[in-house]
Amino acid sequence: MKRKKIVTIGGGTGSFTLLSGLKKYQYDLTAIVTMADDGGSTGKLRDELGVLPPGDIRQCLVALSDSSEELRELMNYRFESGGLEGHNFGNLFLSALEKINGSFSGGIIEAIKILNVNGSVVPVSEDSMRLVIKLNDGRLLSGEKELDENTQIHEIGIHEVRLASRVRANKRAVKAIDEADFIVIGPGDHYGSIVPNLLVSGIKKAIKKTKAKIVFVAPLTNKKGHTEGFTVLDYVKNIETLIGSGRIDFVVYNSKKPHRDMITKYEKQEGKKSLVLCKYANDKKYRIVEGDLLRKEKIVTAKGDKLAHTRAFIRHDSDKLARAITLITEYSEYRSFNIL
Repeated sequence: MKRKKIVTIGGGTGSFTLLSGLKKYQYDLTAIVTMADDGGSTGKLRDELGVLPPGDIRQCLVALSDSSEELRELMNYRFESGGLEGHNFGNLFLSALEKINGSFSGGIIEAIKILNVNGSVVPVSEDSMRLVIKLNDGRLLSGEKELDENTQIHEIGIHEVRLASRVRANKRAVKAIDEADFIVIGPGDHYGSIVPNLLVSGIKKAIKKTKAKIVFVAPLTNKKGHTEGFTVLDYVKNIETLIGSGRIDFVVYNSKKPHRDMITKYEKQEGKKSLVLCKYANDKKYRIVEGDLLRKEKIVTAKGDKLAHTRAFIRHDSDKLARAITLITEYSEYRSFNIL
């Protein structure tokens, strides 16, 4: 039986979570990954070595790797002191492979062999991709790192995010979208991981043309100044301004509230409108999959991770999320699902 082709679009922890679950099923997987990251270890390597950002790519490679647990841990190891403090071994590894092979994609292909990766990991573009963030008062900020580090965003709010200059879509990414049976957008940081991919014109065109079913995985939480007060429907509308109205076929969202203590902790960080509400999620244009998608295990951040305070601690469960996607691929003719 021919494997169904699933393409994921995103980056960071969201893609890692999704791919970690999906790889347990018999799918032909391709992860298309944002190249806009310029913070933390990734940002330093990008600025000092002139390489493309390896961090999000690394997470997807590790998620799809069938190598030993020790090698997977090594790829995620972060140095805690010395000149390499804050750097991630996997990021250094991928940057070195880029230099050796003369291209980022060439380095990724070698990494796929070394790590025994079950699937493909494709950068959305191999051009230098930088974000420009326009605030509600008209001020402009430069770089994806500003999304988490600049307090003005919390105070003023984001009006829009765009690319600093036009970048070419990776031909392999466009081909994967064209040949896909299902395309899963998200989960992930809206302006940091999802939108940058959809700002690449070649990707937008490919999504509009493909015959694949489009699945959007709604985030669990909002970020102050980013998507404050957004409901699931708000996210859908925002995504469809980029890929075309009515283009999303399925929406997956969590209907289970986190523990009260976690909500209180998150609201202190991101404000009172930090949970993504599932009300008003239904729309005649798309089908819905809802249920408990929450991870119950405590999130443990790596020592030496200077961006740990910016990372969400309310997250999707890999297996639950993969099961929701599997329901769509197997029973997509049904109107809606409930996976409680």
